[in-house]
Amino acid sequence: MIVFTFPGQGSQKPGMGDAWRDHPSWELVAEASSVLGRDLEHLLLHTEAEELTRTDNAQLSTFLTSLIVLDAVERLGVEPAAAAGHSLGEYTALVASGALAFEEGLTLVAERGAAMLDATTARVGTMAAVLGLDDGDVEVACARVDGDVWVANYNAPGQVVIAGDPEAVAQASAVAKE
Repeated sequence: MIVFTFPGQGSQKPGMGDAWRDHPSWELVAEASSVLGRDLEHLLLHTEAEELTRTDNAQLSTFLTSLIVLDAVERLGVEPAAAAGHSLGEYTALVASGALAFEEGLTLVAERGAAMLDATTARVGTMAAVLGLDDGDVEVACARVDGDVWVANYNAPGQVVIAGDPEAVAQASAVAKE
């Protein structure tokens, strides 16, 4: 059984489209640029790391590159029995499975990234990954801190994301390291 899995935000990097620019699947970049009215070729080839980490850019670049790879694999005749994704990758999996059309997925991801960017500018906050601790220990670290800090995501065993006020997140991170 073949299953396609797709990454979430955080897997983007400058020049991530370089390996695909001469492949027939690269045509998706022009199509996506037309749908969104934005130069996504520049995003995938020339955007600097700092700009690429902005959530709207990170999500679009990861989603689009994943779909380019998907298209290339499908051109080889490979068909998955299922598709899954982590966080943002769930949208790619929905497109891969046919539950969402390419344009729908692209528009949703663009709107999602823009909304998340707006949310980060509307209120000061931050996130931090806590690695190597049990979920309960991370919850206790957050509870021991005065201020707004909470568990935002249980990514995997031993990988918990906390979020909140930057000072409280820093304090909870320090408590977790004790």
